[in-house]
Amino acid sequence: MKISYNWLTQFINTDKTPEEISQILTDIGLEVESLEQVQTIPGGLEGLVIGYVKDCVQHPNADRLRVTKVDVGAGEDLQVVCGAPNVATGQKVIVATVGTTVHTNSGEPFKINKSKIRGEVSEGMICAEDEIGLGESHAGIMVLADDAPVGTPAKAYFQIKDDYLFEIGLTPNRADAASHLGVARDLAAYLRTSITLPDVFSFEVENRDLEIPVIVENEQACPRYTSVTISGVEVKESPDWLKDKLNVIGVRTINNVVDVTNYVLHELGQPLHAFDANEIAGGKVLVKNVAEGSLFTTLDEVERKLSAEDLMICSTEAPMCIAGVFGGVSSGVKASTTSVFLESAYFNPVSVRKTSKRHGLKTDASFRFERGTDPEITVLALKRAALLIKEVAGGNISSDIADFYPSPIPAFRVSVAYASVNRLIGEAIPADTVKEIVTSLGITILQETAEGLELEVPTYKVDVTREVDVIEEILRIYGYNNIAIPSQIRASLNFAVKPDKEVVMNQVADMLSANGFSEILSNSLTKSSYTENTETAVKILNPLSGDLDTMRQSMLFSGLEAIAYNQNRRNPDLKLYEFGKVYEQLESGYKESQRLAVFLTGRKAGQQWNHTNATSSFYDLKAAVDAIVRRLNIHGLSQDSFDSKDFQQAQQYKKGEKVLVYFGIVAKTVLKKFDIEKEVYYADFDWDGILKAIKKNKITYQEVAKIPAVRRDLSMLIDRQVTFNQLKQLALKSEKNLLKDVNVFDVYEGEKLAAEKKSYALSFLLQDEEKTLTDKQIDAVMTKLIAIFEKELGAEVRK
Repeated sequence: MKISYNWLTQFINTDKTPEEISQILTDIGLEVESLEQVQTIPGGLEGLVIGYVKDCVQHPNADRLRVTKVDVGAGEDLQVVCGAPNVATGQKVIVATVGTTVHTNSGEPFKINKSKIRGEVSEGMICAEDEIGLGESHAGIMVLADDAPVGTPAKAYFQIKDDYLFEIGLTPNRADAASHLGVARDLAAYLRTSITLPDVFSFEVENRDLEIPVIVENEQACPRYTSVTISGVEVKESPDWLKDKLNVIGVRTINNVVDVTNYVLHELGQPLHAFDANEIAGGKVLVKNVAEGSLFTTLDEVERKLSAEDLMICSTEAPMCIAGVFGGVSSGVKASTTSVFLESAYFNPVSVRKTSKRHGLKTDASFRFERGTDPEITVLALKRAALLIKEVAGGNISSDIADFYPSPIPAFRVSVAYASVNRLIGEAIPADTVKEIVTSLGITILQETAEGLELEVPTYKVDVTREVDVIEEILRIYGYNNIAIPSQIRASLNFAVKPDKEVVMNQVADMLSANGFSEILSNSLTKSSYTENTETAVKILNPLSGDLDTMRQSMLFSGLEAIAYNQNRRNPDLKLYEFGKVYEQLESGYKESQRLAVFLTGRKAGQQWNHTNATSSFYDLKAAVDAIVRRLNIHGLSQDSFDSKDFQQAQQYKKGEKVLVYFGIVAKTVLKKFDIEKEVYYADFDWDGILKAIKKNKITYQEVAKIPAVRRDLSMLIDRQVTFNQLKQLALKSEKNLLKDVNVFDVYEGEKLAAEKKSYALSFLLQDEEKTLTDKQIDAVMTKLIAIFEKELGAEVRK
């Protein structure tokens, strides 16, 4: 939000510099993000002075040039060569002296130097109005009144003031500060001074020739509606002072009537709308909802389909304006307008917010209405705008003010205890200081007791409705910087439920990052085309765009977007992980689940001289998954295949019947949607399930065995569909005492074997923690295992 320093000082009398005000505003919660010096006229007329043409003769070497002697109050007259046809002796003119930079309306600025023009010395330039930004004419030099004082700087003569522009980062709750008046209120509260409101005492009804009745059909969406008419106006370009005010804060000028409504909006924070009164069919205004699907063309000449929930300002025949959001193309003020119907209303913030969102329209008016305006300022703003329209466009006020306000919105009543003030602020603030701050903010003290205050908060402070809100206001004005940092910090021990999910998450994140993985953070909103189950998809009622209309059901697609983004920027070797949530809609409501996603693609270690160019594989992903499981001390997991259209091949780890993680190679059909050519390996952890599995595991100490383990290897021929996990689980089930681990160290499938067969070489780790195993014991175990494999899985032991 842009605030003009010169405009601000019209409300509050202060000798503070713009820099000091910038610091004050930031300290009281209106953070000034930038402070910029602005010249209302380019160059600010610096170096230009009032001169008197004492002599003017024909240039001896040029028919169209004159040689003049000009008194600029410097003691010696300047000789200036001038080509303007209207230059003459006895004129008061504006002179750009040597060294001055002239800023023209068009073209680049240029510096005035002492020079010779056709053989005659020229020590400056007599200026036309377009050459110095004071007008558009270039027919001749600018001739001033005879009483213009010679030697006076043009900046002082024309009363040109530099301005300063505050860029304020307004927070959404501070709707009351969305204007120069609102900022002035806060500044006055801090400085303990008063503000000066615009004078509207001269407002009077001059005739009643243009009475336009207003009927409000939807009182809930429009609690207050005020209006007045002005006839005999002349729509034209705004005067310079009005254009300058708006241009400084970046508002485009349109015409004098519309510019006034924008001026009052930024001055008082009350949006207004001006209608061409001659375009109001039936001579009556209706504030109502229209039929679903009605068509309406807005000021930007876009035809929009209306909702039955949109509040409209209508004539007896058709809609004219989307209330609080945007006007219509046919009823707006234009060059031919001679009579104006001026609206100043209070619209329900929720109604405006939904309508603005529905049509994708964000305007200065909707910005304020949807956050909450002041219902008590509508008449003041209406009078202010009507008087300004009379000033810049002429005309007469031709009706009484129509004010529909059947149920006045009461001021907020809040009780504030001194003890609460001191407790929340962390410092004992004297009661007199609290009362002084409260009243300086425009809050009325209804009753005072030894314990606290009963307050009435004005309606423009829409975010101050509770005791804590009032305390925040007190702290803002008292000053955050005035709260001393305590010399001691007292704290109590908290006993958290184990495992602490944040600690566990950080442990895994640290481990993955230390192993070369990069953490990503994706938007939980995603495309509906990524939805795997449309029946359980969580749809957004008012999506920001077509690409953000659904809550994600899987972590896969957002991760693939990140991979595609990086690969398109020549960063193909990726190791990524993300903690996030997925969402689904159930019959009983909505479900939110925490997940951990891990991605691998490209080369293992990038392109380096001391590494091969080996690419990541399924087993690299499995190693990462196993490392996470080991780090969290989760045991007793079973492994089997996992089928999904998103994977070419995949495995899963289960704890009982609960799947804790599934991982595998992403299907090429899925990768094709993202134009990803390289294989991607993806693991998805059910993080909520992981936390439960951790909770059930107890870490126990086991003494390091004194007796070494014995390894025996076994090579066997088995059917292709038999998995290593089947072999391992069968072996561990058959020999629970001595068998400690089973591993596969060689797999062969090829021409020398039948098509339906494969060869596995397994190692078995045997150990008795109390005594050394004998060959007889070892052979007995191996014989038993061979028999089990042959019987249960049809294995054929290879000698």
